[in-house]
Amino acid sequence: MNIFVAKLDYGVDSDDLRDIFEEYGEVTSSNVITDQYSGRSRGFGFVEMTDQDEAETAIKNLNNADIQGRSIVVKEAEKRERHQNSRSNW
Repeated sequence: MNIFVAKLDYGVDSDDLRDIFEEYGEVTSSNVITDQYSGRSRGFGFVEMTDQDEAETAIKNLNNADIQGRSIVVKEAEKRERHQNSRSNW
């Protein structure tokens, strides 16, 4: 399951995110999204867990949890749709 995590403290990195979620099961990937120019965290990220039940338990227990002084938001990530180029031919 792909999990969306928001309202992260800017000091939380991908390894920290992995450590937080590994308490609930196997994490296959964790990624804190960073600004492409400054390299600074954008305050959100994604975690991929292999087991559906473990992922649901992590979401239930970590949503609104206090992590490094911030109440984080944790939910199942929404499927991302590809958008067609909407330019018209003039």
